[in-house]
Amino acid sequence: MDRALDPSTGDYTGSTLDNLQNAVYIRLMTPLGDYWADPALGSLLHLIQREKDLTRVGMLARQYAQEALQPIVDDGRASEITITETQPHNGYLYLHIQIDTAAGEKYSYEHPVKVI
Repeated sequence: MDRALDPSTGDYTGSTLDNLQNAVYIRLMTPLGDYWADPALGSLLHLIQREKDLTRVGMLARQYAQEALQPIVDDGRASEITITETQPHNGYLYLHIQIDTAAGEKYSYEHPVKVI
């Protein structure tokens, strides 16, 4: 059991969880190469914050998220991770992440990414 992180603030919520939500959040929010103990942990999503709200940016965000979350599948904690994106063109794009765990459970997670 882990202490739950609030994806909108990054603070602890006071509750606990037993799914991969924290692992997903940390891998998406940490810039790739910034974590001293594992330089392969993280994503390139921080680069998108300076991009315009174009369709290609949504596809790029999905690719960055897939690369960042692939180690969760590789180490056997998840059997499949599916990512889709939604762009309402309001300064954000949203990554919808569906995780099928190795135990057969399914979790959904939404991750906002700020764009210009």
